[in-house]
Amino acid sequence: MGSSALPLLLLLISILHSGLTQYGHYNYKYTGALPRSTVTVTPDSAVFTGETVNLTCVIESDHSVWTYEWYKDSIKLQSSDRYTVNRDTLTIRGAAESDQGQYRCRGLIYGRSVYTYPSPVVSLSVKALPTPTVTVTPDSAVFTGETVKLKCVIESDHSDWTYEWYKGTYSFYVKLQWSAGVNRDTLTIRGADESDQGQYRCKGQRSGRPNSSQSSSAVSLSVTERPKPVVKVSPAKRVFTGETVTLTCDIQTGGNIQWIKYSWIKDGDTHNPHRTTSAAELRFRADSVSVSGRYSCRGERSDSQRSDISAAVKLTVSDLKPKPELRSDTAGTALTGNTVTLTCNTDLSTGWDFYWYKNTQDSEIKTTRKAKTYVMKIKSVSDGGQYWCRAGRGKPVYYTQYSDELTLSVTESPKAVVTVRPDKHVFRGETVTLRCEIKWRGNTEWTYRWQIEQTDHYNKYYNQYNQHKNTVSRSSAQELKISRVEVFHRGKYSCTGQMDTQISQRSDAVALTVFSDEAQAAVRVSPQPWLTEGHSVTLICEVPGSSTGWTFSWFRDADHLSDSSRGAGGSYTLSPAALQHTGVYTCRAERGEPAYSSQNSSAQPLWVTGVSASVRLVLRPSRSQHFSSDSLSLSCDSAGWTVRRYTHTNTQDCSAQTGSTCGIQSLSTSDTGVYWCESESGEKRHPLNITVHDGDVILESSADPVIEGETLTLHCLHRSTISSILTADFYKDGSLIQNQTGEMSIPTVSKSDEGFYYCKTKSGESPHSWISVRASSSSSSPLVIGVSVGLTVFLLLLILLVLLLRHKKKRDQDHNIQQTNKPVPTQSGESQLENFPLQSEPVSDVTYSEVVVKKKQPMDKGDTVSESTNVTYSEVRKNMKKDINSAGPSDLIYTEINMKDEKKTKSKGFGLADVLMKMKSKEKRSGQSSESGDTLYSEVKQNTGRGL
Repeated sequence: MGSSALPLLLLLISILHSGLTQYGHYNYKYTGALPRSTVTVTPDSAVFTGETVNLTCVIESDHSVWTYEWYKDSIKLQSSDRYTVNRDTLTIRGAAESDQGQYRCRGLIYGRSVYTYPSPVVSLSVKALPTPTVTVTPDSAVFTGETVKLKCVIESDHSDWTYEWYKGTYSFYVKLQWSAGVNRDTLTIRGADESDQGQYRCKGQRSGRPNSSQSSSAVSLSVTERPKPVVKVSPAKRVFTGETVTLTCDIQTGGNIQWIKYSWIKDGDTHNPHRTTSAAELRFRADSVSVSGRYSCRGERSDSQRSDISAAVKLTVSDLKPKPELRSDTAGTALTGNTVTLTCNTDLSTGWDFYWYKNTQDSEIKTTRKAKTYVMKIKSVSDGGQYWCRAGRGKPVYYTQYSDELTLSVTESPKAVVTVRPDKHVFRGETVTLRCEIKWRGNTEWTYRWQIEQTDHYNKYYNQYNQHKNTVSRSSAQELKISRVEVFHRGKYSCTGQMDTQISQRSDAVALTVFSDEAQAAVRVSPQPWLTEGHSVTLICEVPGSSTGWTFSWFRDADHLSDSSRGAGGSYTLSPAALQHTGVYTCRAERGEPAYSSQNSSAQPLWVTGVSASVRLVLRPSRSQHFSSDSLSLSCDSAGWTVRRYTHTNTQDCSAQTGSTCGIQSLSTSDTGVYWCESESGEKRHPLNITVHDGDVILESSADPVIEGETLTLHCLHRSTISSILTADFYKDGSLIQNQTGEMSIPTVSKSDEGFYYCKTKSGESPHSWISVRASSSSSSPLVIGVSVGLTVFLLLLILLVLLLRHKKKRDQDHNIQQTNKPVPTQSGESQLENFPLQSEPVSDVTYSEVVVKKKQPMDKGDTVSESTNVTYSEVRKNMKKDINSAGPSDLIYTEINMKDEKKTKSKGFGLADVLMKMKSKEKRSGQSSESGDTLYSEVKQNTGRGL
């Protein structure tokens, strides 16, 4: 064979020696001729699920001690609850479709490794048991009393089935024991009632294989009462002749029941139906009232089963065509911008449409479906006019009559106006009244609606504002009153008025401003706080930020002034001013009901100086501003006068008074105030304003007013040196007027230089001082003086003329008497009237008149107080003697006028010589001279001196 066959031969010998062979994946011990096995199956036909199957392994061998192994689809089976091996038999209990497959077996000699050949494959087929189905006749809802048939149908090659029926719910069923009702595969229920409803199943049984079927699926049987229809009528209730009527037979049943015929019964005649229809509706035209009646219906199915007869419904047909009534929701005139609701009222049932007409019945403007109201927006006066309405329903439409005409009057809507008392700008704590005014003719009663819009967003007052907003929105009064107003009441307020359903135009919003602080009065003086007695001055009281509705009270030296007539409005006028008017003035404002009072104003000193400087307040050092901790001496230059002061809010004596001198050793800011001289009787003289400063810089200026035309010099002083600072800026009324200088000088001061002055350096800023400018004596107008003198002279000349005429008349009378009664000479050479009645007639008048016009010399510049610049006074005295014993009528009259020109003044003003005018009238009688019994003195003085 050659060397190549040797390996193959060795391999074959090795295999034979081992005694093993391989079949598939099974290993067998080779023994020469192995026994063979076969598998038999019982039952030998198709197996049904649930049956028991036995497979037997038959081995053709002399040996009887075998063990058996079973394989399904080449997988070795293990014993279990369903698979059991008893010697050569494999038993499968409760076969299932999953048990079908290819089975084989083999044998093994116990104690030896000898296997048989595997058996040929045997196929096992497992079928499901047949499943019945249940059919029900009738296949729709079953009414009580009907006959029901249930049939069990099993699709199988076998026909020898017997049938079992079960009734229950869900998983619990009870086997029925009815025998009379079961005919082979059919269960018959006669006279069904509600107890027969439920779920039904069936199952087949037989003596051979398969001996049973599966249970059928459950079939629900519903048994209900026979349905009773309901007749519906459209239109509902009353119908009018000419309308189309629709009757509907509504049968409410469960399930899908097909009703094929409807019978309509009128007035209860069930034997002779009025109509029969295939549909559930019956439509007809109500041509006359004879159609009226009671209608009912009944339904019928294809299996001739019928419903019950419905309850009868009454149909009433009226031949009276209805007429609606048209109304408006506004009783009076409609206002533009509002809506008007027209209502077409009828006593008809629902289902009507409404048609609206304006000006003519042919002009339809609106149709409202199923709604009897028409809401109309009034845009202009042209929306007014005549309106009608009518109703209609059905197809074709049946119309009612037209309503009566309704005339709608439209006018322009008035606009509301919000007024605020006392003012739109108020202070915390005041009472505010907002009033909604509407100008409208007639006596219509309005109700009011208020609205507020927040102008400021204060998270702090969020809750209070919202609460107030709700209160405002709920108010219907014409006046909205806020007591003790607070900051959160700020806002824009507006209102509207409502008259019936009509609303006016909304007012413009009025912004109410509430100041967070209380009201503070402020006082100012015009023209200036320094004046001479006889002049006029006005103090003005104001409340900054608010000027409406205030009344004012005035106080001098903390005492209330009762002369309210002078304080009318916000002004307090002193005309003419007198010395007793000197003092510190404050004011307070009030307004509203109840009255709200402001805080008192700051103090305003007022200084009234007399024509003669009888008392002066002397300062050492002589300036208006002083450093704190410095000393100050104040003294009155006349005995019997003391120094008093006003600081902050009260008047008090100087704390360190010695006679007429007040000495303050260490000043403090509390010493700031107004100081003056006061007599025991309360007269006040020469008040001066003193300011005490804690800082390092003060302004050096005179405490007295500056005379117009003189030079004003200001210095800036430092606390450490009490000397003038070389570099300072000077300001007047907040504006820089001179900078980087040691002093500020105004050579010729005028009224325009009045104001608040202060200085500023690197070390600080001085307090503000008011510097007042007082007119000089030269400011008196020559024209004024001339007019005054001229008027006086004219008056005196007129008096002189009257007196001359009187004397002339008297002299003529005396002359006539002397011619009748000649005089008798006396020893003194004087004539004496004879028979003259001395006791019965007084001596004739003798008049003395004197006019003096003088101009005084100006006072020295050092004098602080002088007489008034212009003073005119006149004095007239007349003395009448009723009787005289020795003197008779005057026989001699003479007049003397003396004019003296004294030394003229050297002042800058108008110079006028002193004039002395005298007129004397004397009479001599019987050698004696005597002045007349009547004397008239008239004196006019024009003094021009330096004024304050």
